[in-house]
Amino acid sequence: MSDATSVDAFSLEGKRILVTGASSGIGRQIAIACAQMGGQLVITARNASRLDATFSALLGEGHTQVVADLNNQEDIDRLVIEAGMLNGVVHAAGISKLVPLRLINQTHLTDMFSSNTFAPMLLTKGLLAKKRIAAGGSILHIASVASHIGPMASSAYAASKSALLGMVRSLGQEVAKQGIRANCIAPGYVRTPLLDGLQGSGGNMEGLFDLTPLGMGDPEDIAYAAVFFLSDASRWITRNYFIVDGGLTIPMDIYA
Repeated sequence: MSDATSVDAFSLEGKRILVTGASSGIGRQIAIACAQMGGQLVITARNASRLDATFSALLGEGHTQVVADLNNQEDIDRLVIEAGMLNGVVHAAGISKLVPLRLINQTHLTDMFSSNTFAPMLLTKGLLAKKRIAAGGSILHIASVASHIGPMASSAYAASKSALLGMVRSLGQEVAKQGIRANCIAPGYVRTPLLDGLQGSGGNMEGLFDLTPLGMGDPEDIAYAAVFFLSDASRWITRNYFIVDGGLTIPMDIYA
């Protein structure tokens, strides 16, 4: 940048950004934060009423909402067409369910990988095939620290999110010539409906919360990191796996 004093590298002014899973939790807050930073949003999710609530919370004008089930290839194809030209993509849609490895079956694995791994890969493929991501654009996947800490009864979920890292590192190589970046954010335990569902399904999460030096996170904490990766401030960062977890994955004995 030739004149750093006149340019806000963290601004999303002039950027059109697609956010999946925008009807609740982290995806919803990322969409809201991007709009606050001047971005023009294309938001998508399966639940029409909740998606409309997010749409109503967006600052600015020119935003678009598209109801779509990303487990359906026809919906992916339609979203690619309706999204238009993009400067950023955030894959925040995903599911989680606590099931010990000894109890998982093919249906559980298929559901987990279809939503958390295959859907974002196929959507990214569709956008790139139709040249919907502009040069200088940013592709961001929301992964999970489950890949690192291996919580109990989360083998399928952790595996589906771990797969994103390998994919992103390869993708980052493929799109670098177009100036497109590809990165992951790995959130720790954040106050979202997804986490509430895990606790409600029998997960004992309190012990993990106690081990997090900065306590539980909020969706805003992940949204601010996403804004950085979508903005020009991260223009020299790609193939990166950024952990945002309040210190959970840092061994506690280093503080002794």
